[in-house]
Amino acid sequence: MLNGILPRLVLAVALLSATFAAAETINVSDDHGGSVAAYSQRWQANAKRGVDVRIVGKCQSACTVLLGYIPRSRICVTPAASFGFHTAHRTDMTALLWRAYASDIKGWINAHGGLTPDFKWMSAPDTYRYFHKC
Repeated sequence: MLNGILPRLVLAVALLSATFAAAETINVSDDHGGSVAAYSQRWQANAKRGVDVRIVGKCQSACTVLLGYIPRSRICVTPAASFGFHTAHRTDMTALLWRAYASDIKGWINAHGGLTPDFKWMSAPDTYRYFHKC
């Protein structure tokens, strides 16, 4: 009787462990951005892997494209977190960024003057309206 239960118990524990395995966490700090296309590819790949993202400092420019790929439930912000939004150097890349942002983030950007060459900085307490605290 015990011989039949033991393999099932081992299997159940293994399945339970796999279910609760911790997701990889990426810390974003002092990220000044770069190529929107490259950041888009990177965050799309990270999203497929199911990563969690902790914003622990600045995420500006192309870095903000992560908001279009990582589910909000997988993003947390610290008190030092901030997002810097602005237009890209190319209009097609600005369009890619704009498409990445959820409507409420677009609303925040528009309420602060819209996407322009100058940065619009979102930091606490505004970040807490859109993302959960780490």
